[in-house]
Amino acid sequence: MKKIFLIIEREFLTRVKKKSFILTTILVPVLLAGLMVVPFLIQSVKDDRQKTIIVVDRSGLAEKALVNADNIVFHFRPEASLDSLKQQCEKEGWYAIVTVSPMDEESQVSVGIYAFRQINMEVQNQVKRNLEKAVEQYKLDAYQIPGLDAILASIKTKIPIKTFVWGDDGKEKATHTGLSMGISYILSFMIYMFIFMFGSMVMRGVIEEKNNRIVEVIVSSVKPFQLMMGKITGVASVGLLQFIIWILLTLLLAAVGQSFFPATSAAGMAPAIAGSAGAEVSQVMNDTILSDIFGKLNSINFVAIIAAFLLYFLFGYFLYAALFAAIGSAVENEADTQQLTIPVTIPLILGIFLMMHTFQYPDSSLSFWGSIIPFTSPMVMMARIPFGVPFWQIALSLSLLFLTFIATVWFAGKIYRVGILMYGKKPTLKEMWKWVKYKS
Repeated sequence: MKKIFLIIEREFLTRVKKKSFILTTILVPVLLAGLMVVPFLIQSVKDDRQKTIIVVDRSGLAEKALVNADNIVFHFRPEASLDSLKQQCEKEGWYAIVTVSPMDEESQVSVGIYAFRQINMEVQNQVKRNLEKAVEQYKLDAYQIPGLDAILASIKTKIPIKTFVWGDDGKEKATHTGLSMGISYILSFMIYMFIFMFGSMVMRGVIEEKNNRIVEVIVSSVKPFQLMMGKITGVASVGLLQFIIWILLTLLLAAVGQSFFPATSAAGMAPAIAGSAGAEVSQVMNDTILSDIFGKLNSINFVAIIAAFLLYFLFGYFLYAALFAAIGSAVENEADTQQLTIPVTIPLILGIFLMMHTFQYPDSSLSFWGSIIPFTSPMVMMARIPFGVPFWQIALSLSLLFLTFIATVWFAGKIYRVGILMYGKKPTLKEMWKWVKYKS
């Protein structure tokens, strides 16, 4: 064990001291925090230039429908000809000309927008939306139904749905499917990404040491199996350290960003939603939104989810890292790994597809078996856990994953001890199977 710990220490310190590790450790949280803040900043930037739009209305509806906005001013010229207006458009600095046709037999109008440049979607949508409402109101008024507006307002119905689950103790807890899907997607994809990224790192490290003939010196002091276990564990410790730093820095940067841009929070958006309803309604909305969010978050057992994430990440990583290490020991450069990595990456990719299925059907037979089979369980089970999974299924899944990890390390160690000293020959899968059967 002492030799394994020495190898772990070497692998850990070698990678942590690299500039690439320091840069990625700092830059990734900055990028993640930026993804949380930048979309709100982009949406807050609008075109504030004044836009003058000339309207030629033949229907008699546009003047009431098209109301001036903050940066859009409508001028109505119902008797002007389109050709004469086109000649004046650039000279007068008008943004566009809108023509509204007379109503046809079906009380419908057609609209044309003319300009020297492509009209932006904000203007198009405002003209379209307001004229549609005006035509719809005209058609409704034609029925001459007394109190029609009140009738339409009264039949509009929004039914809020709250979901609850209860445990063996009979206590109810509020749940939220969308929130569970979001958490499961993030965690499952992170496991897939980290397994692939750090597993490939192990493979490249083995290839590098094999080409530099460093491994020939190392194996004279330790067994190939000890070397492989030390390398896999050392890279895993680097990955865990990096992951913890990413979480802490991302949360810190997101909190700092939120303090600088309070409008991005629910509390800052609620007054805009409330509009003219007044400060009291706005405050009620703030309290309701925030309490609803925190209530849904409190219903999720984050301790259990994080513990499961760490276990599935570690066991899943060890399982695949052992296979990647075996592939690295059997080849002399990365170009030769493509054929051998296909059987290893197929279960990982299959796990991603099963994960997407699990979001919609977390209790289906396909989701169940995907979360039990060791080669896909790290991604699929993490997609199921936020929805609630019986403890015996988690215990069975982890037990099988652990046993498969042990068997895989033994299997990969057999290939590793032979392949790490092989040069000048590209091995086939059949030949690698022979290495497994060699006696020590």
